[in-house]
Amino acid sequence: MSYQIGSYTLKSKLLLAPMAGITDRPYRDVCRQYGAGLTSSEMITSDLSLLKTRKTQQRLPQRNEPSPRSAQIVGTEPHVMAEAAKFNVDLGAEIIDINMGCPAKKVCNKAAGSALMKDTKLVAEILEKIVAAVDVPVTLKIRTGWESTHRNALEVARIAENAGIASLAIHGRTRNQGYTGHAEYETIRQIKHAIDIPVLANGDIKTIEDALFILNYTNVDGLMLGRISHGQPWIFKEINDILVDAAPTFPIKLEEKIDTTLKHIDAIHRYYGTDQGVRIARKHIGWYLSSLVGQQQKLLKPLTKEIYPISCSKKQLQKLESILLAL
Repeated sequence: MSYQIGSYTLKSKLLLAPMAGITDRPYRDVCRQYGAGLTSSEMITSDLSLLKTRKTQQRLPQRNEPSPRSAQIVGTEPHVMAEAAKFNVDLGAEIIDINMGCPAKKVCNKAAGSALMKDTKLVAEILEKIVAAVDVPVTLKIRTGWESTHRNALEVARIAENAGIASLAIHGRTRNQGYTGHAEYETIRQIKHAIDIPVLANGDIKTIEDALFILNYTNVDGLMLGRISHGQPWIFKEINDILVDAAPTFPIKLEEKIDTTLKHIDAIHRYYGTDQGVRIARKHIGWYLSSLVGQQQKLLKPLTKEIYPISCSKKQLQKLESILLAL
């Protein structure tokens, strides 16, 4: 059930995917509580001039988080990214994750994220520079390629292994797909059989059955869970229980799910303060309601219409509690 990154033996082979605007400290804490083996920071810029801003500081892993602490960085210049890696290590990061998987236009238009996969020479320079710059494990996240006719993930995977990358996560879509269409796992399966470093599969893991199928089909060492965790951080425990063949596996009770939901929203309020906290909490409230109430709009819309306009953190939490306790 464990997953190895350098000298770190993670307790679970299920890792939380770094997600911009989502995997902040409160989110990392709740997913770790339910058994996520590693919870990386949100994507952090490599621009040192921006690293001391309040927004970036809130994204950084905190020294009082459980070890190992992982920071994900994004950029295009090898020297700049190496300096950013050292900066994060000095702040307490124990693993550096490199983002070459983000398909967002604002990232790719700067030739960062998955856009880097177009230039394998630059990929090698970045990876070698960062690995040489820090004394902690360096991991990498990529996609299967730039487009369907340019699937070069296997080439990039071999470059990563030769550069000293400790773990490779692969999203089963190309950059041009974004999050549309369907992920494919054949490329991931081929990569797993071609390299010796640990490999994580990511993309379209929507159910427990999906997770088990992907693990069995690709023979990867673990999974990176992203959107499946929205509104149901307990998914890590549910899948972990099956993987370790826990018997009997008791379903998580509704009372516990409600308690987790309320504590998570309260943690968001405390972490960001009232104004920002209320705004950030809304998307999480929507996901929790979708998970606990159901995804039918006729059920969800009246509830979100009732709670979304609230601008006071105390009233927002009280209204959410009253909705959930009525379930």
